[in-house]
Amino acid sequence: MSVAAPALLPMPGYVRTVRTPEFAGLTFHEVMAKSALNRVPDASPMPFRWTINPYRGCSHQCVYCFARATHRYLDFDAGDDFDRQVVVKVNAAEVVRAEVARRSWRRELVALGTNTDPYQRAEGRYALMPGIIRALGESATPISILTKGTLLRRDLPLLADAAAHVPVDIAMSIAVFDDELQASVEPGTPSAAARLATVRQAVEQGFRVTVFLMPIMPWLTDSPVQLEHAVARIAETGATRVVFGALHLRPGAKEWFLEWIAREHTALAEGYRRFYGARSSAPAAYRRQLSARMRPLLRRYGLDPRDDEDQPEVRRAARVAAATLAPSPQPTLF
Repeated sequence: MSVAAPALLPMPGYVRTVRTPEFAGLTFHEVMAKSALNRVPDASPMPFRWTINPYRGCSHQCVYCFARATHRYLDFDAGDDFDRQVVVKVNAAEVVRAEVARRSWRRELVALGTNTDPYQRAEGRYALMPGIIRALGESATPISILTKGTLLRRDLPLLADAAAHVPVDIAMSIAVFDDELQASVEPGTPSAAARLATVRQAVEQGFRVTVFLMPIMPWLTDSPVQLEHAVARIAETGATRVVFGALHLRPGAKEWFLEWIAREHTALAEGYRRFYGARSSAPAAYRRQLSARMRPLLRRYGLDPRDDEDQPEVRRAARVAAATLAPSPQPTLF
């Protein structure tokens, strides 16, 4: 049902606010976007120059999500509002089609899933991605998708059609392989088993799939047993490579995550304040030791992106994610 727009929403292109029983706890704010392609600043280290975000806010509710602070631009908070107040660009596919039809469009790689997930629950209602995929594919624009959403399966035939004409990169993010912890730290996401099954299905469709094993969370998901279990399960899917990285907490995400740690894992609160209180990244020594632990695992299972020369866009993304993780002898921090 439609409801009146909250007073805090003088947002451009606003159409209506919707709540429905099928999506209990979520509020969708529909807007008509003037543009959909976002140019990445030239100074950015990202391996792409264009992104599309059909949604703002994310029902995956990942406690650590780096994009939380962006919700403040809409006068929402970076905590509960980010999880439950989702802005939907209902005309995104039409706008993308118009933008890539311009003579000035140079058919550069477009990345989806760089801010909020294009296959979050809202996509089940609004189905924006099929139109976006068609618009990009038919304009000969390369596509890169990073998601935690198993709804990706619905669009695999469309992506396969596009891949016959343009490069299509698919990556699945799977950070937690313990069901109880995953339900606590990523309460709105599909299970690891469901995501692994989606990877397997994409591989069966002929895609070379990357899995983002990140964030790896100190003292929660970083033990040798946990890391090997994760890498082994990923290898079973037929994925091509794994990109990994330690937890990174930007302002907005940091406050929300540290509140969660203090509430759910009290014994770890002091360690996390020591690691992240004055910085966004884990200490360099921790990251080096994590790399020293992960690289042999990835080589053993044939999943090290540094050993793979295909899909240059994903390889560049892997280098960005792992740039500060080069191994170096350090005291044990685990």
